[in-house]
Amino acid sequence: MQNRKTKNILSDLIIYVILLIFTVFALFPVIYVLGGAFKTNSEILTKPELIFSTKPTFNNFIKAWNADNFNVERMILNSIWYTFASVAISLLTSSLAGYTFARGKFKLKKTLFAVFTSLMFINVGSITIYPQFEVLNAFHLNKGLAALLVMQFFGIGIANIYLVRNYVKTLSEAIDESARIDGCGFIGIFFKIIAPLLKPLFATLGILAFQASWNDYLMPTIFTLTVPKQRTLIVGIMALKSSGEGATNWNLMFAASSLALLPVLAAYTFANRYFVTGLANGAVKG
Repeated sequence: MQNRKTKNILSDLIIYVILLIFTVFALFPVIYVLGGAFKTNSEILTKPELIFSTKPTFNNFIKAWNADNFNVERMILNSIWYTFASVAISLLTSSLAGYTFARGKFKLKKTLFAVFTSLMFINVGSITIYPQFEVLNAFHLNKGLAALLVMQFFGIGIANIYLVRNYVKTLSEAIDESARIDGCGFIGIFFKIIAPLLKPLFATLGILAFQASWNDYLMPTIFTLTVPKQRTLIVGIMALKSSGEGATNWNLMFAASSLALLPVLAAYTFANRYFVTGLANGAVKG
């Protein structure tokens, strides 16, 4: 009995050590950026091995906020409305599609879902950017964040659809029958019955969509090249790279990046209790 307890303690200790190592590796870039936000640029360039400054300063935040080519207020507003619009679009399209595949009855449903699911394993990277841009250009929607939102609306979030479908399939179909007796149609059942039950999963999908949209750099950069007033905060941070004279202003970029981290951390903290629950329930085999 004593040997078994000793083995259990050792196995738990090994697991905790491994998890601690992975946690350190995962958090190190964030900690390095936060530490660099309080360094001078010369200290970052001459002593890159130091995580924290020997003489921390808040001047980096003041300089970044007041930089001529870094309109913080406008960029934050652009990021906020673009991110929340992206989250709303993602939740609406993925939940409706997942609900349709779970409860809908139409020909080739399984085949179509299998085709959609197979796309999860195909990653063509940035190859699709040019054709997508040309399609929007044909409709004169190739400028600004609104054009990017249109493209997202007609996109297919395969992983999100898969999670919603599996979550809905765990719900009893008896509630659908009861709603039909009361006069609800297919869409009415979704908005009045199913959607309220998807709150834990919505929190999970919302956090993932929020993180992806807030930190998106490539697509907002492309679509705001000709409309700099619509730049998001992440796109604007790169403008700080050459905002001074001589060397790259890593200190200002680190300071601005630290500010950009706060909304994502706040969103995860707010919906933390729903995140793992929604992810686990959505991953259940349907």
